[in-house]
Amino acid sequence: MRMRIVFTFIVLIWVILLVRVYYISIKSNKYYDEIAHQNAIKVERLAPLRGSIKDRHLRPLSVNRLGFRIAIKPHLSGRKGEDILNEEIAFLVKTLPKFNFATLKERYLKKDSPYSQNYVEVVDFISYDEVISKFSNISLRENLEILPSSKRHYPYERLASHIVGYVGRINQKDLEENPMARIINYTGRTGIEHYYNEYLQGVEGERKSKVTAFNQEIKEISKTLPKSSDLILTIDLELQEFLSKIFDKDAGAVVIMDVNNGEILAAGSYPEYNLNKFVSGISNEDWEKLMQNVDNPFTNKLVNGLYPPGSVVKMGVGFAFLNSLKINRQTSFYCSGSFELGGRKFRCWKKQGHAHTDLNKAIRESCDDYFYKGSLKVGIDAISPVLERLGFAQKTGVDLPNEFIGTVPGRVWKMQKYQQPWYQGETLITSIGQGYFLSTPMQVALHTAIIATGKKVTPHFVKYIDDEELEFSIDENILTPIEKNELSFMQKAMEEVANHPNGTAYWRLINSKVKVAAKTGTAQVVGIAQDVKERMKEEDMEYLQRSHAWLTSYGPIKDPKYVVTVLIEHGGHGGQAAGPIVTKIYNKLHEMGYIE
Repeated sequence: MRMRIVFTFIVLIWVILLVRVYYISIKSNKYYDEIAHQNAIKVERLAPLRGSIKDRHLRPLSVNRLGFRIAIKPHLSGRKGEDILNEEIAFLVKTLPKFNFATLKERYLKKDSPYSQNYVEVVDFISYDEVISKFSNISLRENLEILPSSKRHYPYERLASHIVGYVGRINQKDLEENPMARIINYTGRTGIEHYYNEYLQGVEGERKSKVTAFNQEIKEISKTLPKSSDLILTIDLELQEFLSKIFDKDAGAVVIMDVNNGEILAAGSYPEYNLNKFVSGISNEDWEKLMQNVDNPFTNKLVNGLYPPGSVVKMGVGFAFLNSLKINRQTSFYCSGSFELGGRKFRCWKKQGHAHTDLNKAIRESCDDYFYKGSLKVGIDAISPVLERLGFAQKTGVDLPNEFIGTVPGRVWKMQKYQQPWYQGETLITSIGQGYFLSTPMQVALHTAIIATGKKVTPHFVKYIDDEELEFSIDENILTPIEKNELSFMQKAMEEVANHPNGTAYWRLINSKVKVAAKTGTAQVVGIAQDVKERMKEEDMEYLQRSHAWLTSYGPIKDPKYVVTVLIEHGGHGGQAAGPIVTKIYNKLHEMGYIE
């Protein structure tokens, strides 16, 4: 009996062994074959060279500087490899004195992993000129790897900084959202660099090679090259430089846009800042300077600056009046210099008043009192929707990231935001672009373009991606039948602003070589107490209490080609502050052949 038990146990053991051998040799063959194949085939992801950004004449605004990156053999973090690691870092510091031993070692220790066979990068970029004479010495060391690299560079530093934008090093969020982030190291942070990042960063390539167990390459199996796209902008570099020059120390924004297709010929947010400082990481000192500057250079005022638009909205409000059928071209109100409602005086900018005033005169001479009385007759519910349709409180669609929508206040808006009722006095100040009303310079430019042509274009900065021209929407039916019928009347009123002796921009645009239509705006940033009879002059106020100065225009009058919209922060009166700049811009457009 005992022998049977022993015999049975021995047979059972052999059966188990045979089953295991069968599983390993037959059943698991495919599994281990795949592992062996993975060990034999090395797959490398190839990072594309970021696409360039150029102006309309192919002059570079954002390019790549070529250089090298340096990496050290992995798995030298432990005791056995520490001496080798120290030796290689010491060699690099001696060869390239700009680098620090402790910094390079810290980078290596942070990135080295027992699960990776890839060399550990310690220098992400060093320029070609700095390293080329020492290239052979570095490449001959078996523990070092030197490979091509690139770094984003902005040749004009500050110029068009808010349009072009900059790239920055990737963070954890980028790694989660963008599969390519790990191999390209940089991504677009602002401006065109961010908005069109997908095209600029391109598509990664792949290289497969056969290697030994010691990671030594035997032969290349296949290679797919990476690819990226270049962008051609609508802006003209020469005109862009001119804008920076004439703005000088002023803070604000400017837009020059083709009224027929939305191409932006030049634009700027001022002051500008040096884009190159952000590529490798801006210093704390430089960052503090940007943040503490009262003129907010880091804010893209074209699409993120929200300002009371002041009187530049009076064409849109005028259309709302005419749409209501309660007011027509001939409707006249008497302006005595102020209007009293609910025990409060609402002043017109002209202390002595404009006397009898119809809509044409009200726009030409920017009579506030006309719009107070007209808005009271028509009501906010008839005004707000028209202003929204004509470009305010909505995105323009411009190809810049994080565009703000601003505010056109109204009864429903105020209840939703503040849970408060709407008051008639708020209707009055809304009609002259004050109070809760907020807009961006890009919205004002678009609104002006609608008045110039009767159609709504999409503002944009990019014309081509590689050789493909982009298409942007144009709404040719943005106006109501009444507005279409009254469009020439509204254009005539804007024409008189710049060409009639009583027009608010006449004495400021009289030297322009191009005959233009315009509208001025003086947007208060602080209220005036009711007991103040004589308002302090703008130039006598503290800087941050002065009004913002607007002047928006289009020209030539007979065949509109471009909108020129200028905002001077705390510039005082619109025509006085912005007029000389607008005149210079039109003269430059004439000089460059954009306007005959």
